[in-house]
Amino acid sequence: MLVAAAASARFGSDFIARVRSVSRHQRATTDAPMIAPKRVQQAYDHRLRQFVCTTGNTDHAMRIGVPRSTANGWLRQRARPVISLSQFGQHVESLETEVARLRVQVAKLRQLLRLLFFIVKLSGFSLQNCRIPSSSDKSKLIKRIHHAAEAIPLGRVLNVIGLSSSRFYAWKSNEACELADNSSCPKSFPTQISAAELDNMRSMITSTDYRHLSTGALARVARKAGKVFAAPVTWYRLVCRHQWRRPRVRVYPPKPKVGIRACKPNEIWHVDTSLLRLLDGSRVYMHAVIDNFSRRILAWTVRATFDTGVTAALIREAAKGLSDAKPSAVMDSGVENINASMNELIESGIIKRVLAQVDVTYSNSMIESWWRALKHQWLYLHSLDTIETARKLVSFYVSEHNTHIPHYAFKGQTPDEMYFSTGADVPEQLRLATLNARKLRREANLQISCSRCRAEQPVVQIQSPIDTT
Repeated sequence: MLVAAAASARFGSDFIARVRSVSRHQRATTDAPMIAPKRVQQAYDHRLRQFVCTTGNTDHAMRIGVPRSTANGWLRQRARPVISLSQFGQHVESLETEVARLRVQVAKLRQLLRLLFFIVKLSGFSLQNCRIPSSSDKSKLIKRIHHAAEAIPLGRVLNVIGLSSSRFYAWKSNEACELADNSSCPKSFPTQISAAELDNMRSMITSTDYRHLSTGALARVARKAGKVFAAPVTWYRLVCRHQWRRPRVRVYPPKPKVGIRACKPNEIWHVDTSLLRLLDGSRVYMHAVIDNFSRRILAWTVRATFDTGVTAALIREAAKGLSDAKPSAVMDSGVENINASMNELIESGIIKRVLAQVDVTYSNSMIESWWRALKHQWLYLHSLDTIETARKLVSFYVSEHNTHIPHYAFKGQTPDEMYFSTGADVPEQLRLATLNARKLRREANLQISCSRCRAEQPVVQIQSPIDTT
């Protein structure tokens, strides 16, 4: 009775009545013949807990509805520090200001963390498929995880960084292992490559003495020499993991940046033959003559059979209308370019034959680049079923190439305009049109405005002159 009176005097009768009503409600809910709801953790006033810890008597707490286990737990645990407004007196206003400031700071940090979590998920970063062989990095990461687990549950921390709990506890158990060059402890995986063998592999892979050997041959040489006994697949896997580079840099001969160039039309021609396969597996032979100065296709043909006299016929067709010009025809050493008909054509004085990479150091790359553009940009986009289809497609592309497609080297002029000298004013016209388009674009963009632009536009007020009369 004395304890009850002391408790009533200390906490007030309203507090005891509230605790008793809560206790009666819990008993009524428990006795009801229905499924019990989810258990709610009950909270008690800190003054009651402090009273029990101070006096050591749990009878009064049990009498007003506190469970025996809860009251005994209060005795076993030390009293928690409690801060109440009554302790600060006049400092309540400053505390409320501090709480408001901390709430704003916590809100900012929460939004920042949400953004960082979203970026981590968007980038796909996860430690699930990432190896951390360094023991010092593992130790630092474990310390950071423990530090974060003081405020956030450990499972949530591991879920954010993509680290499984089994791997985390395996790292903790092997934290004393200081082998930084292994992805896992050698005692757990005793059949893995040792550090000495790994060093031998690295030295042989990066050595210039073995650069003439492939990786598979190098694995067999190392096994026969008694240095490393590992399969070639293991060598390939470790080379990719450690990013070892073989000292096998190819030495290329110096190439001219600019090839052979003519100074006027019909000075240098290029003649070549290309092969095209149809859908049924049959072959189609394409022949063409291109002018070096203008890149204009002068003559072309598509045939189902290979004829050695086709080059002479194409050159005669391209040379129609030439007066005094005697072009040099660059061609390779094929049988269609070195034969009796070509020798007769050369003796007649129509052209001069120049064998690429024989008479000159240049190649026949100008017409070969045109063959590549013809095939990959046009022919391979269609179903090449018959030779008639291939002939129609080649005819269309030759017409487009000569009359409509501007060449980069000619600043907007087409091959026909360069060949017939009809497009001398095209570069200047394009330059002026570009400047005019930029001006119109700027004016059109400045005329576009939204409500925000109109609101931010400053209002200029014109002051009237002061009347001094």
